[in-house]
Amino acid sequence: DRSGPIVFGWIVAGHQIGAAAAAAFGGTMRELQGNYELAFLIAGMTAIAAACISLLINTSKPAFDPEPQAA
Repeated sequence: DRSGPIVFGWIVAGHQIGAAAAAAFGGTMRELQGNYELAFLIAGMTAIAAACISLLINTSKPAFDPEPQAA
């Protein structure tokens, strides 16, 4: 597929933005509360929610009916 590299690039970019936000959030929680307990709890709940949402991904392949080739 031609758009594969573009999609992969956006996935990686989104991952990096999420990683930066999580690090900043963890640091903020440490400064405000003195520990990382709430940050780890929220990260765990987010991971569980993402795992549940990923179960909704449709894995069946769409029917592909190409035009017949001229001989």
